Amino acid sequence: MLARLLKVDELVAVRVPTIVEESARDLVRAREDARVELMMCRYRLSKLLLRHDFIYDGSTCWGPAHEAWLRCLRKNDLAFLGTGTLAAFDAAFDAATLGLARRDRLDEQISTMAADSQFTPVTNRLCCLRGINTLTGFALAVELGDWDRFTGRTIASYLGLVPSEHSSGTTRSLGGITKTGNTHARRLLVEAAWHHKLLYRPGKTMTDRWAKASTQAAARGDAGNRRLNQRWNTLSSHKKKHTVACTAIARELAGWCWSLAVMDD
Repeated sequence: MLARLLKVDELVAVRVPTIVEESARDLVRAREDARVELMMCRYRLSKLLLRHDFIYDGSTCWGPAHEAWLRCLRKNDLAFLGTGTLAAFDAAFDAATLGLARRDRLDEQISTMAADSQFTPVTNRLCCLRGINTLTGFALAVELGDWDRFTGRTIASYLGLVPSEHSSGTTRSLGGITKTGNTHARRLLVEAAWHHKLLYRPGKTMTDRWAKASTQAAARGDAGNRRLNQRWNTLSSHKKKHTVACTAIARELAGWCWSLAVMDD
């Protein structure tokens, strides 16, 4: 059967990642696991306090001020709730603290590798787009590996960002996105797409990222940012749901990422 499929050109070649690519991918996915576990630890801690009517009224959670509030709460108020609740709080707080330290440690390792590795040029070019910082750009560069195997039309299909289709005869019915392919890269693109909703005004952060890439990449990134922000406005004016609009922007963002990744330095 394999010989017959090969004869009619029905077999698709699969690129095997190198050891370096697999190593970098393991690092990126370890950071993803640390992010999820940290979020779960924080969720359990906040719900434990909520059950006992302790609500933080500050503007930003999980920052220095929030941590100071938690320590003050542990010292003054939680002692009256019994040793069991106090032990549960200590366990949840320790887990959140250790999870944050683990995530930050992986962030430093990713930043170090992104600054000096074979993925550095692609990462710097991807960071020319709004919503893609060093961590996101490096993760996309690592997850997709060889960008030359895609085109601007096929990369969205690989990432599962195209509509599913159920057609028969002359009837064509489109459904939700397929969600096939690389889940990690698709999540990163969807999160990055939300940044293009706000008014586009290049600031210091964006200009600093452009300085690390070539002039052509910076101009390409600026054009992509303007185009994606315009698309957000168009979809919003047509009363599209924000989730639908975000997915559409993520699909187009994948094409812009591809055009930057395959660009020569």
